[in-house]
Amino acid sequence: MAEQRTDERVGRDPTRPVYVISVAAELVRVHPRTLRIYELEGLICPARTRTNIRLYSENDIRRVLWIRHLTRNLGVNLAGVRVLFALEERLGMRILETLYEDNMNAVQAAQNEGQDPDTFNSEDQPAETLTGRELSQGAK
Repeated sequence: MAEQRTDERVGRDPTRPVYVISVAAELVRVHPRTLRIYELEGLICPARTRTNIRLYSENDIRRVLWIRHLTRNLGVNLAGVRVLFALEERLGMRILETLYEDNMNAVQAAQNEGQDPDTFNSEDQPAETLTGRELSQGAK
């Protein structure tokens, strides 16, 4: 019986909306109001039931996690996040993954130099440097 449940999880459709707003907010550790703001800003677009209840998919959850990473760790505001998502779609490139890898490489370098990784943050390497380089390469 446990094997059957595991098989069902592996075969899940990440686009299928299944999480109500309270569960989605708990999964990504934000207030439900934050998810509503992201929707108003056009950053996410959850599905709606016939009774107008928001339902979030695994892809929506991943997108919110990216938004949180960009805003909290890299200092990007919501307008910047919107631009990054739009560029990524227009260029067909994985800009966000590159930004994440750059940040993780910077953290790794700090660890190698003996800095405490808990005290290292993105301010040690400005967000403009990371995003400006990637955006200028994509704009050419």
